[in-house]
Amino acid sequence: MLYQALARKWRPHNFTEVVGQEHVVKALTHALEAGRMHHAYLFTGTRGVGKTTLARILAKALNCEDRQGANPCGRCLICREVDEGRFIDLIEVDAASRTKVEDTRDLLDNVQYAPNQGRYKVYLIDEVHMLSGHSFNALLKTLEEPPPHVKFLLATTDPQKIPVTVLSRCLQFNLKRLTPEQIRAQMAQILASESIDFEPAATKALARAAQGSMRDGLSLLDQAIAHCGGRLTNTGVSAMLGTVSREPVYGALEALAESRADELLAVSATLAEFSPDYQDVVQQLLAILHQIAIAQFAPDAIRQDDEAERVLTLARCLTPEDTQLYYQIALQGQKDLQLAPDPRDGFEMLLLRMLAFRPHSAEAAPRIVPTAAAPAMRAPSDTGIREPHRAREVTRQAPPPAAAEASSSGASPWTTSDALNWPRMIEAMRLAGMTRQLASHCVLRTLTEHACELALDPRQAQIHTPTVTSNLETALQKLLGRPIKLTIRCESLDAETPAAADQRAQIERQREAELEIENDATVHALKDMFGAQIVAGSTRPLDHTEP
Repeated sequence: MLYQALARKWRPHNFTEVVGQEHVVKALTHALEAGRMHHAYLFTGTRGVGKTTLARILAKALNCEDRQGANPCGRCLICREVDEGRFIDLIEVDAASRTKVEDTRDLLDNVQYAPNQGRYKVYLIDEVHMLSGHSFNALLKTLEEPPPHVKFLLATTDPQKIPVTVLSRCLQFNLKRLTPEQIRAQMAQILASESIDFEPAATKALARAAQGSMRDGLSLLDQAIAHCGGRLTNTGVSAMLGTVSREPVYGALEALAESRADELLAVSATLAEFSPDYQDVVQQLLAILHQIAIAQFAPDAIRQDDEAERVLTLARCLTPEDTQLYYQIALQGQKDLQLAPDPRDGFEMLLLRMLAFRPHSAEAAPRIVPTAAAPAMRAPSDTGIREPHRAREVTRQAPPPAAAEASSSGASPWTTSDALNWPRMIEAMRLAGMTRQLASHCVLRTLTEHACELALDPRQAQIHTPTVTSNLETALQKLLGRPIKLTIRCESLDAETPAAADQRAQIERQREAELEIENDATVHALKDMFGAQIVAGSTRPLDHTEP
């Protein structure tokens, strides 16, 4: 048999199979079940969203000999002939090729005659906005006083060009662009039915490239199957689309979280090997930053995504202020890319601009060692704006005297007992970003002269990347002053990680702060005098910092 394109093979044949467009399907099925069918329908929307498909299903349902509720049966002679394009009472017209008034008059001359085979004679006029003004006038007379056996189904991508006199005589349905998730789910179902293996990231890239059109998405899917040789891979799809995979983009964001310019430039060099469209790279950067912003305020909204764990990890490493700043810089940087002497240079400047304008967080900022003459100061907020209810306060810890003396002498300040205190070692290494996240979710198993073994919480396995592990190993070597081979194993933990301990301590501090406010005499007086209430969630401990 001849190969049939996926867009044709998997075109819906009844209302149940239609993807998306629930608002249109619901209205049509209710009208069919109640027997309240209008004489003219106008379907509008961008290409490939199902205008003609819905019109054909409706034409089939109107004439089906054994309709199941609102759905055509798909088995009777009329249903089969409509699917095969040879039902005599369904007159399909491409208005783009028949714009003259003579064509319209010839078409409408047969309106008065009864249908030959079905209950209704159905006129399906595609791209109806292409008709001339005289053609619309000829059509208008029939739309005003149609015979009872005639239904008009009009479809267009540009309803603005249709005269209001015609619009007022039609029931208009605006079909929405499909979401990438809807297109992706349909692709996955088709590939499973076709017994074609695929990587989820590949269908995700194809769904984004479809830009809301199911037909375009399935055409790209056909092309990708041929390009990849029968198995869809993310690498193959990226090469076909001329895009890059998201892995380097995630790498760039992880380097930003670590404040490592060398890693940022290394990511840029890796991207340059693929000769990418840097506008597309920035688009992917914006998409991930958008997901990170959502994760920071509503984590449950993205937990169903395949990349949810990685996004959530980055959301914990970046502050909401950083995320918003990066998004704005990337958004403006799109315009600047075309002005740069070289696209790669423009992209690197965009990344470095993010790094240069990033406010220094409490973790990333240089630590201040208080002395007797200079006591610890309250750190100002990054934005310079005082936080309501409770000001932020960050306490800087001075190293123990023994450590300070050993450090000045050039020797490692860590004794055997010190080195077994993993939380204390994390603080001393001054880790930030992804490296600190990795270390905080580990417990120390063994530490010898030249080797260190950590156990990682399996729920945080996505943090265990070669780059982050290498950064932690380097920091550990600098702390101990000797070469150390770091090994990290994902396994069930029988001890509390520093991250879990910090979370428990934070919950306890929060509870204490809330109790202190509840028992405060001034607060009680305000409640009694003015009927004041404590706003839920507004109380913060003095040492509180935003995640």
